[in-house]
Amino acid sequence: MINLTNISKRYGRQILFVETSFQLNKGEKVGLVGPNGAGKSTVFRLIVGEEDADEGTISVPKHTTIGYFRQDISEMSGRSVLDETIAGSGNLGELHHELADLEKAMSDPVRADEMETILARFGEVLDEYQSRGGYELEAKAREVLQGLGFADEQINGDSGDLSGGWKMRIGMARVLLAKPDVLLMDEPTNHLDIESILWLEKFIKDYPGAVLLTCHDKDFMNRIVGRIVDIDGGEFIAYTGNYDYFVRQRAVAEANREASYARQQAMLAKEQRFVERFASHVAKAQVQSRVKKLEKIERVEPPRRRKVVEFQFRSPPRSGDDVADLQGLTKVYGPRVIYDDFSLKIRRTERWCVLGRNGAGKTTLLKLVAGTLAADAGTVRLGANLKVGYFAQQSLEQLNPALTVFDHMQQAFSTEGRGVLRNLLGAFQFCGDDIDKPIRILSGGEKSRLVLAQMLFDPPNFLILDEPTNHLDLETKEMLVAALADFEGTMLFVSHDRTFLRGLSNRVLELRPGDGPGGDIPAQPPLIYDGTYNEFVARSGGDAAGVHR
Repeated sequence: MINLTNISKRYGRQILFVETSFQLNKGEKVGLVGPNGAGKSTVFRLIVGEEDADEGTISVPKHTTIGYFRQDISEMSGRSVLDETIAGSGNLGELHHELADLEKAMSDPVRADEMETILARFGEVLDEYQSRGGYELEAKAREVLQGLGFADEQINGDSGDLSGGWKMRIGMARVLLAKPDVLLMDEPTNHLDIESILWLEKFIKDYPGAVLLTCHDKDFMNRIVGRIVDIDGGEFIAYTGNYDYFVRQRAVAEANREASYARQQAMLAKEQRFVERFASHVAKAQVQSRVKKLEKIERVEPPRRRKVVEFQFRSPPRSGDDVADLQGLTKVYGPRVIYDDFSLKIRRTERWCVLGRNGAGKTTLLKLVAGTLAADAGTVRLGANLKVGYFAQQSLEQLNPALTVFDHMQQAFSTEGRGVLRNLLGAFQFCGDDIDKPIRILSGGEKSRLVLAQMLFDPPNFLILDEPTNHLDLETKEMLVAALADFEGTMLFVSHDRTFLRGLSNRVLELRPGDGPGGDIPAQPPLIYDGTYNEFVARSGGDAAGVHR
């Protein structure tokens, strides 16, 4: 369906692709992987024609429709979420809004002299709209928006009132509603909770068109893709199978390359020793023969290694056994009751993951415990000898934009050596010149990594983490899970990443609010589960709270 043939692309001195090719076939689901900066987003821009390759060709069949979900979303305001979604959903959405405009024109007395033209155009648009299933468009839009976590009042509300994360969901809903022949999805799970991720998994799995996606959620990739294209050293290398199979196959391929390289190096060394030993010997013809043989041998390239820098994190000071005691908490936002007489005790070394559908109060709970939000009633008492570390998206706004990445860490830890800080930053994927980047130009993901690096270098004994893995690539995420697996303190966290949930939790709190006054789903008391996330899933039969099982 889409062919990239002998593609080369560079930005200044940075070489992304060198005469490399891959093909996306009809109906195929493909995961695009590679380290940060490898060129994954560039592949999408090449396909949609936003950029040109330096060499090679990109062929897309005529009349093929392409939907591209990206991380940068244009400004939205003045229209409801529903109208904004329909407006951006392609040709059918355009027809929908043209019909609405024509209906207004027909009732406008000022335009009476144009009525014949307006009526003729209305008939044309209506015929096309009906033939393409236009009257189902609004229902389908609502279904997609609800799947992505929007409540009914949000769907009918002004899109301009929403945060950037919710606007990203509108951008995704537009692309899904258009049902293009090819879906290009750049990190679709970044701003979604688990419930929405599970809905999106099913949607894409059942999607009849081709899908090419990048994603830092290993479970999402495993459940959807049937092929992986790895960008490795400027080449597209394809592996049939899901992400876990790709990891195993890549490890085997790297081991084979390493063995081939070692064998050839040993052979070359042996031949070179022979040449050097007998260079002045009478049997020069034999030596010259060996030299010519060495010159003709095609050299095996040394294997490229992509390894996350390992860093030994320090142990936090020991806290008291009672870490937090929440008694009789009540929190209300307008008509919505988030907590009503809620109590919870958190003890040392417990790792609580907080689950619940969108709007259940997960972030509210973390803010109450961290002390950045006051309860309407009830108490939150923290234990003795606590050093609290609270990670939230607001933490990123407290970084000094005038500093570089390295200057920020040096200012925070002025007594530490340069090598120690470079290793720490390397563990969070700030390598080479990246440490000299000004904070003002960092992406949201880079800022998250910097805040986490600072927090974990001198770790608190009570970590409160709100979506810490947003924007982290798979390797960094796995490093973080491994580092926190040995963490000797206490954790309370919200995450939509199942690798993070499985690897760290030993307690589960499931928040189970209803869907509001007059809704179909009644509120239930929070469920406290004394076990791991894996055990909770086995008991409940699903990956997430709030999902109809």
